[in-house]
Amino acid sequence: MVAHTPLNKDGKVVAFSSNFAKPSKIADPTPSFATDDAARKAIKFLKAHHVGEKPTLKYLALEDGALALTHVVRLTLDDDGHLVDAFVDAHNGDLHAITDYTVNLVMQVLPIHKQQPGDGFETVEVPHEWNERGDFGGSTHMTYGNNVVSYEEPNYTTGETADGEFNYHFDADIDPTEGDGTNTFYLVNTMHDILYRYGFDEDSYNFQDDNFGRGGAGSDLVTVSVHDPAGMNNADMSTPPDGASAHMRMYLWDITSPRRDGALDNDIVVHEFTHGLTNRMVGGGSAMCLQTTESGGLGQGWSNAMAEWTEQSPDVRDFYSRDGAVNPLTYGDLANMDEVHSIGEVWVNVLHNVLAALVDAHGWADDAKENADAAGGNAVYLHLFLDSLPLTPCNPTFPDARAAWIQADQDRYGGENKCTLWKAFASRGLGVNANDHQNNFSVPEGC
Repeated sequence: MVAHTPLNKDGKVVAFSSNFAKPSKIADPTPSFATDDAARKAIKFLKAHHVGEKPTLKYLALEDGALALTHVVRLTLDDDGHLVDAFVDAHNGDLHAITDYTVNLVMQVLPIHKQQPGDGFETVEVPHEWNERGDFGGSTHMTYGNNVVSYEEPNYTTGETADGEFNYHFDADIDPTEGDGTNTFYLVNTMHDILYRYGFDEDSYNFQDDNFGRGGAGSDLVTVSVHDPAGMNNADMSTPPDGASAHMRMYLWDITSPRRDGALDNDIVVHEFTHGLTNRMVGGGSAMCLQTTESGGLGQGWSNAMAEWTEQSPDVRDFYSRDGAVNPLTYGDLANMDEVHSIGEVWVNVLHNVLAALVDAHGWADDAKENADAAGGNAVYLHLFLDSLPLTPCNPTFPDARAAWIQADQDRYGGENKCTLWKAFASRGLGVNANDHQNNFSVPEGC
């Protein structure tokens, strides 16, 4: 029960409101249901964990007018991290009510499964932790948090909010003039959370300022410069070793009129962030193991493949094709390539066939982005994608990267997908005996 009595500058009451009520019945003030039992019941029912604060006793007004004596248990919900108070009856153990103290952020963005502004902006609710920092004592009210700071050049202006709403207004008919970093802030945090579920965590050299004592070096959130003046018609991601911040630069594009904003092309942002993933996980956080032309091409292919994964649908099509007549690139084409982006197109086509084959074998999981335990082939694919990276040697070749996928499947799934993987790799010339940019379409005996 709450009373509200605002005062004016002279200290006089200018209004009064309350939710006081005359109770029809008041519970005995001495509890008969134990505090520990109340806490256990609330934790089990709400799927939550205790925050360490001692429960208190309070009366709670029920709808029938009675006052119930309750144990007030403060918890954090496991699924979304919300901080709540659970009111458990101190006599019969009933859970009467909860108070949720968490207000999520609301952002106007291009959701992760979309590609560009023509697909339509949406207002989405995102975790409140995204823009919280210990050195701020909570919310920064900016596109600045533990995982990323996203700002507009040249004045380092972050998106800001006083009420938890970041509303970006896009006008397709004019040149981009406003780039508050909202979409890139959303995308980098979303990718951080997806990949964290699949293994790109503190111990695997991810990007966080505070690693919360879970391993890794910390102090290395991603900095994202939107409308960066250093270039045009491009984007890049500089990834130093674990413990130093990666820097993503998103440029404007003037090959169309009006110009386009790279920060509003989800493919580009996901592609660049994935460079951070692969540079950190291949080589044990050193960020020095994709330096040869072929390994750099693998890096480009991994980045394209991740962008495809975030936007794919159950039929696994549109971006690339398994049909050799439509998309004939094979491993053997590397013999005539010396540029990383061209080489990357071969690797992403290989991985497209792998994704399609795993979805054929296991089906599609709509919740793979949120649930790393999903059973679909798209979830299996992302597990093997990340599991293979630390198994990949420094400055790898295509056969090295293929071998890492086969080993990752053995380690996680006991080789369940061995033949599926070999057939997919062999379909692009990366069969058992592929080497020195010479195609081989054979698979192991028994496949």
